[in-house]
Amino acid sequence: MDTWQSRFDRIDIRFTSWMARYGVLMLRLSLGTVFFWFGVLKFVPDLSAAQDLALRTIDQLTFGLVPHNISIVTLAAWECLIGLGLILGLYMRVTLLLLWMQMLGTISPLFLFPAALFIHTPGVPTLEGQYIIKNIIIVAASIVIGATVRGGKIVASTKETPQ
Repeated sequence: MDTWQSRFDRIDIRFTSWMARYGVLMLRLSLGTVFFWFGVLKFVPDLSAAQDLALRTIDQLTFGLVPHNISIVTLAAWECLIGLGLILGLYMRVTLLLLWMQMLGTISPLFLFPAALFIHTPGVPTLEGQYIIKNIIIVAASIVIGATVRGGKIVASTKETPQ
């Protein structure tokens, strides 16, 4: 007898199987697109909303030894390289290492400039603070992608829900 539950289970199994098959690829492509896009924006002066914060952060981390024109172009190229690595699926270990190193730099303003990132410290982030905090998702996504670089797969269960 075909019940609503068994019909739902068949549809759910097909859908979760599709997500398991294509989810990591879609995650990698979307993350790569965001990195490449944001990297390209940094090549054009004053086009990136994160440019000022990025320059102040790099200035602090390098003790002012790297000129702004070099640091922003380096960051732009770094982000584009991460983006291309993710989009093309090339050199994934190196790409993810570059991503995680970039994330360390990206979260450093939380410690270097907390007053600029929170309206009421802590808890109410400014727009720049929100820009940094959302990177938690990027780190989690990169961990999922990283779990597949040695052939790991996400596999959907094909068991139907018990009746």
